[in-house]
Formats: sequence, C-alpha cells, structure tokens
Amino acid sequence: MGQGHVVTLYVIAAFAVIVPVVFGPLLAYGPGRRLARSTTARRVRAATAGLVSAFGRPGAALTVLLAWSAAIVAVFWPLGELAHSLEHAVDWPVLSWVATRRSPGFEDVNWFYTALGDRYPLKWVTVAGAVIFAVLWRRRFWIPLLAIPAQFVLEQYVQAVISGMVDRGHPPTGLGTYPSGGIARIVMVFGTLALFVALTWRLDKKVHVALGTFVLLLATYEGYSRIYVQKHWLTDVISGLMFGPALFAGFALAVCVLAGPREGAAKPRDARILEPAT
Repeated sequence: MGQGHVVTLYVIAAFAVIVPVVFGPLLAYGPGRRLARSTTARRVRAATAGLVSAFGRPGAALTVLLAWSAAIVAVFWPLGELAHSLEHAVDWPVLSWVATRRSPGFEDVNWFYTALGDRYPLKWVTVAGAVIFAVLWRRRFWIPLLAIPAQFVLEQYVQAVISGMVDRGHPPTGLGTYPSGGIARIVMVFGTLALFVALTWRLDKKVHVALGTFVLLLATYEGYSRIYVQKHWLTDVISGLMFGPALFAGFALAVCVLAGPREGAAKPRDARILEPAT
C-alpha cells in the first residue's frame, strides 16, 4: 500500500471538516432564510396556532411530535430498502477500499472521536444539559427538564422502528445499523442544547448560525469516523446525515410550540406560536 493511498483518507477527513463549515452558513442564509419566509412556513405557523387553540401547548407539541415521527418513519423506511439494495454495489466496495488505507495513528484518533456518538457519553451530556437549563429557566424549569431528555428517547425509538422495518444487518466489522444512530444522536443532543441556548438568550443571528454549523460539523465528522473505523456501511452514514436533521427539525418545532412566546415580547400575527420563551 502506497503512502498516497493513506493520504487520500486524510484529504477526505479534511473535507469532512471543511464542507460543513462552509455550507452551514450558506444553507442558513440561503435556503434556510427563504424557507423561514415562505408560504409553507406561514401555513405551518397557522396550523400550529390551530393546534394550540384546540389542545393547549403541551397537547399541540405532542401532536406535532407524533405526526412528524410518523412521517419520518414513512420516508426513511423506503430509503432504507434502497440503501439495502445498494449494499453489494456501494457498501462492500467502500468497506474494502477503506480497509486497505487505514493507518494505526489516525485510526486511534477516529476511534476516540467516534465514541462521541455512543449512547453512554451522550446520556450524561443530556442529563447535564437538562439540569443546567432547568435552573436557568426558573419557574418554567419543567420545559427543559422534560424536553431535553425527550430528544434522547425520541431518537432511540424512532431509529429502532426504522431499523427493525428495514432489517438490513450490519457490516462484518461493526454493529452499526440503518440509519446511523451515532450521527442522529449527536444532531439531536447538541442540536437541542443549541436550541435551548437560542431560546434562553437573545443572541445575534450569526451566533445561531455558528451554533448550527458547529452541530453540523460534529455530525459530519462523526459520519466520517464511523466509516473509517468500519462500524457502519456508507449508506448508513449518508442516511444518518439526513435522518438526524430531519428528526430534529420536527422536535425543534414541537419544543417551540411548547415553550410559546418569550415573556414581554410582541406577538405579531401567528408567528407568536414559534417565539422562544424564558
């Protein structure tokens, strides 16, 4: 094996860092901004306003969460079947290609990093985040104390449902399933903490974008590390990079519905439903 073959994986690792750093802000200020001002966004705000009127904020938030989770299952089930059909054409060649280009030192780095997406360390991050924000939210302590742990449970069970429906197995070198739970957990845990930072303090939009970009960076490199240490098929990782943000989007909407408007803030039209609270 030539040194150039090893360097190729270093270059891909660099791209796993550079791409989210560059495209995170571009997505936020481009498609993200247009989506927030779109007709679809206005309809979503109107629909959530109707749910709040009918069921109250807790009931509306639960309705949003359950409906979104069902939609996620409906979308990622056929995508999982597609990924399974590509196993011999895509996943096995990539697995073999990576296996011949790993280096011991860099492998240690990736084994260390990929543990970030495991359940055990993220349980403690979740608990710490819930306690800290419960203290910060004072009399509304129950919202972060309920919502932050809920994201962990939501990801685990929605992923388990999809994985069970697809039942595609795992690489012979690891136990990773479809879609990548390590990536999804990072998005859900750190994305939820970033969301509560945004809901707790009035921060500049640039800070919000930086937080989102940081979460995207963590998730993207987690995907790279899972492929490098061969815990997942490539298609598991690609699916995880879609599944995690998709699930988080619905969860974030549910949290905003539950939290309601920030105290003392103006409440223009139906947009007040999604204003943050402290």
